[in-house]
Amino acid sequence: MKFPLPCGTCFSSSQQNDIENSRHDEENQGNFRLFTYNELRSATNGFHASNKVGEGGFGTVYKGRLRDESIVGVKVLSIELESMRGEREFIAELAALSDIRHENLVRLRGCCVDGATRYLVYDYMENNSLSHTLLGPEQNRIKFSWEARKEISLGIARGLAYLHEEVEPHIVHRDIKASNILLDNNFKPRVGDFGLSKILRENRSHISTRVAGTIGYLAPEYAISGRLTRKSDVYSFGVLLLEIVSGREVVVFDMEHGEHYLVQKAWDAYKDNKLLDLVDSVLETNFPEEEAVRFIKVGLLCVQENATLRPAMPRAIKMLANEIDMGDVEISQPGLVTDLMSIKMDPHHSSQSVLSRGSTTLSSQSPHTAYF
Repeated sequence: MKFPLPCGTCFSSSQQNDIENSRHDEENQGNFRLFTYNELRSATNGFHASNKVGEGGFGTVYKGRLRDESIVGVKVLSIELESMRGEREFIAELAALSDIRHENLVRLRGCCVDGATRYLVYDYMENNSLSHTLLGPEQNRIKFSWEARKEISLGIARGLAYLHEEVEPHIVHRDIKASNILLDNNFKPRVGDFGLSKILRENRSHISTRVAGTIGYLAPEYAISGRLTRKSDVYSFGVLLLEIVSGREVVVFDMEHGEHYLVQKAWDAYKDNKLLDLVDSVLETNFPEEEAVRFIKVGLLCVQENATLRPAMPRAIKMLANEIDMGDVEISQPGLVTDLMSIKMDPHHSSQSVLSRGSTTLSSQSPHTAYF
């Protein structure tokens, strides 16, 4: 059965086959569907600014209400026609999401193709993203308890472990960060935005001349060589874990002292035996000190400069849950964002870089502005 596309689509036949294949299981389950542009325009009130809930490097997201009264998030993808990169992100996201199900992953409900514009339709996440509620402007912040932070951290870890270990072939997300962790009505975390994901087949690694990701979350070996493995996501998770515990953004600019990097702060605190100083002051004394220290240590283990020293996600989960004794675990030098910034500025560096402080493309946006 051919995958019917609206008039005006610019997909090639091979790309259409990619979508057909990725959609096959969904089609059998009756969950995935094609939306028309008019449906989505009506659902979002003409993509009105009042329905806009987020914006990132690869598009803008609007809240929408479908004819069956269900609430969805509609992502309008930014397309760069000269490079067709946006086209590839669209195919990647469909392929990654169309046949996977996990309570800690955002569910893709369908898509729309209208001329050169691409739309992705997701379940709506009522409590936006971690970047909005934990790290955003003061008026948006929620005072997450320690228990809430713990459950959010474990949920993200479980979602990643599912992608890395249970899905065949394995999936590397490539852009794990606070703005891509969405929260449902119960504040359960769901990993979203698979626009940069890569499927790892038999060799379980990927070499790319196009490095894509967000400065501060990016694994150093990937930035330097373009070599992508599941340990690249582990690094990003480690940074995110440090953000969740500390309530601090990965990179903070101070007018007087310049930029401060969270991984460096955590490493300095570890060397000085002052890890508790890193815990979010909002918590005051309402947290278990031993558990908080363990979470920070797991975060530092995940950002080790040497990728082979980072734990796989299932092991990281056991460490967080205190199922593995970390007493004898040695933590060494982490990979630091300052090193990556120098690589980015090196004109002799061979990898084509799509790095920024803010988004998955070269832009001036904050890393915490995107909903998807």
